[in-house]
Amino acid sequence: MPENNQATGPPNKFGPVDVAERISSADVLRGFALFGILMINIGAYALPNMALFNPLIAGGFTGLNQLTWQFSYVVFFQKMMAIFSMLFGAGLVLMSGRAEAAGKKFGLVYYRRIFWLAVFGMIHAYFIWFGDILFAYAVCGLLLYPLRKLSGRWLITLGMVVLLIGAALSIGSGAFFEYTRSQHEAAEAARQAGEKPTAEQEGFAQVWEEISVEFNPSPEKLAEEINARRGGYWAMTKYMVPIALGMQTQSLFFYVFWRALGLMLIGMGLMKLGVFSAERSFKFYAILVVIGYGVAMPVSGYGASLQIERNFDFAYFFRAGGIYDYISSVFVGLGHVGLIMIICKAGLLKRLTERLAAVGRMALTNYLMHSVVMAIIFFGFGLGLFGKVDRFALLGFVLGMWILQLIISPIWLKYFRFGPMEWLWRTLTYLKRQPMRV
Repeated sequence: MPENNQATGPPNKFGPVDVAERISSADVLRGFALFGILMINIGAYALPNMALFNPLIAGGFTGLNQLTWQFSYVVFFQKMMAIFSMLFGAGLVLMSGRAEAAGKKFGLVYYRRIFWLAVFGMIHAYFIWFGDILFAYAVCGLLLYPLRKLSGRWLITLGMVVLLIGAALSIGSGAFFEYTRSQHEAAEAARQAGEKPTAEQEGFAQVWEEISVEFNPSPEKLAEEINARRGGYWAMTKYMVPIALGMQTQSLFFYVFWRALGLMLIGMGLMKLGVFSAERSFKFYAILVVIGYGVAMPVSGYGASLQIERNFDFAYFFRAGGIYDYISSVFVGLGHVGLIMIICKAGLLKRLTERLAAVGRMALTNYLMHSVVMAIIFFGFGLGLFGKVDRFALLGFVLGMWILQLIISPIWLKYFRFGPMEWLWRTLTYLKRQPMRV
């Protein structure tokens, strides 16, 4: 695979990125990240929602099931979102650069593109699966355009600052949870001693009970979720709506926004420095691999072990346990980037990388396909396997989807310029029906 098959010289027109203008290494990386995201999302498709925070809740956590969780956590959890978010920012740099080279204004086109991404995210979240990330990307994307002309180093620095704000909010949330728990324990101790708890203790005790029920659902609460997601389509949709709303408001502000935006800014900077187009040296990418795998990955593993020791206490996760991975995942993700770029530069695994590039070129279609197919497999309007498959066995569904998309994506792109969702997105963005046939 060529290091960079971007067309030479300024383009003579402005529109959707043509096949000849794509950066193949970035497409390979996008396809790899998309597959890694499924490794994490499979648990959310097939298991109760809070099993993401506490795998003891469902899916099994002994033997191969525990090893599966540990492997997924250290290698994929947050790392794939890091790569995907960085590539989102990199895409803005690529598109705006093409527009400027063609002497065209890009702002209105960009914001139409973001608007329709938000629409797709809303439809996805409320009618297919609540774990959508597209809406959050659209919200973050609104802030990127004015920053596109900053230098690569400034963008990376700004991105790191934004990431640290997210870490601070997580630590603050964890500290608040632990304080409410301490007040709850103090109220209980007062009652056992025959004393009346203070008003403050009573208030925080009630808050703690509400919070703990959400993160540590009772058997009755779990049964309610399982019944809803094994039920008919509208019963499941009714159950998903408040969860999706919470993810697009509270979760977005306190966690996802800062992380996604920070990573997008870093991605914009790295794109300007030629990192995603395989333009840097083998030595540069080897350093990324060494830091990512040799330093950051053990840190992520250490954070995982601390969570296991504390039985996945959610307050500890937000305050400290998850912070190890919050930070280290960025560098593990860059380690993955380094490895993929080395493979692309050296022309290794050519047949596989060509297929991964096809998956990456159809990333939106393939991402939504994950939700549609897994909904049919696990939700009640399909096969109804929700909550019936343990964590290790879920890898079979992941592998099956990988193989399916590695086969059908190149076949589709042999005859068509874009994936079907990419075609729709481009048509709506440019207000003109895009040519579909190759």
